[in-house]
Amino acid sequence: MDDDYGADDELLAAMAAADPTPATRSVQQPTPTRIQQPTPQRLDKAPPAASSAGKVVQPTPQALPQKQSGSTILVSPRQRGNPVLTSIRSMPWEYSDIPADYVLGLGTCALFLSLKYHRLHPEYIYTRIRSLQGKYNLRILLTMVDIPNHEASLKELSKTSLVNNVTLILCWSAAEAARYIELYKSYENATFGAIRGQQPSSYGEKLVEFVTVPRSLNKSDAVAVVSNFGSLKNAINADAEQLGMLNGWGGVKVKRWQSAVEEPFRVKKAAKRGAKTSERSARLDQALPLSRVPLRDMPTAASSSRQSPAKDTPSAEKTNEPASKQFQFMDNTEDEDDEEAMLAAAIEASRKTAQTEEATRASQADKDEQLSGGIAAALARLREND
Repeated sequence: MDDDYGADDELLAAMAAADPTPATRSVQQPTPTRIQQPTPQRLDKAPPAASSAGKVVQPTPQALPQKQSGSTILVSPRQRGNPVLTSIRSMPWEYSDIPADYVLGLGTCALFLSLKYHRLHPEYIYTRIRSLQGKYNLRILLTMVDIPNHEASLKELSKTSLVNNVTLILCWSAAEAARYIELYKSYENATFGAIRGQQPSSYGEKLVEFVTVPRSLNKSDAVAVVSNFGSLKNAINADAEQLGMLNGWGGVKVKRWQSAVEEPFRVKKAAKRGAKTSERSARLDQALPLSRVPLRDMPTAASSSRQSPAKDTPSAEKTNEPASKQFQFMDNTEDEDDEEAMLAAAIEASRKTAQTEEATRASQADKDEQLSGGIAAALARLREND
């Protein structure tokens, strides 16, 4: 039995080799988290690193984009029903809540005023100007002249415009007022060249501009003048016959050209005024004060002063002679005649005063002589009686 059911040593060894031994599991402990302390920061600024060049480089200024006001004209609701709005056709417009009647740009506004309404409500425009409060650089007072007697109203508005820094513009129709509004809006961002126009740069352009100053002379006439005479100096010194031989030059062009080149630089009226002023100053320099003139010479001085205008008449006539090829202006000499008359009257009055003083002194001298003679006679009689 033991052999049948007995355990063999080899069998036991095989079973021991086949049965694995359970491995011991090690319990893993949780790793504790490490708390990291923050690094301390410096409160003061670190010293700048020493650079090779000690110059401070300034930042380059950048141009800021200009603020745009839009392409539309801003209209106040107060202008609803104004016929000016129906005449604004080339520029778009829209209603907006603004203190002015029209806003034509960032710094431009306009107030509309009818003189007929201003005559009924004169305080209206002052209230509107006060409401602007200096918000705009250019403030326009667009005035509609719709009354016949407008001189007094315009004079008042001119003073108001000067005081309140307002530009006064007059218009006689709604279409004209609308045209002003459109032009101000269209020239909002325009340069100075658009207003100034194109300036000539080359010598030829300047020459053409100079020659075409007289009326009816064009560019072809300028080219003909320079090509035939060679220079502008010869063209100015040329005679009428030589100018008439040019192609396209007639009698009218020749006369206008000669009147333009021979016209004096100083206007006749101004030259006449300067000559008379110098004559008056010369007279004043030659005149003597009344306190220095002896009484015995007073009539002579008066007569010489009365004769001085007569001596000066030839020079005055020479200045009054109409010079050829000069502008003729209407010169009113009434004020000058009044001054001369007043001067003559003053001289005559001083002469009469001097004569009366001289006569008074002569009579006083006669009385003194008579008195002295009477005293001498009385003394002689007293001596005889003694």
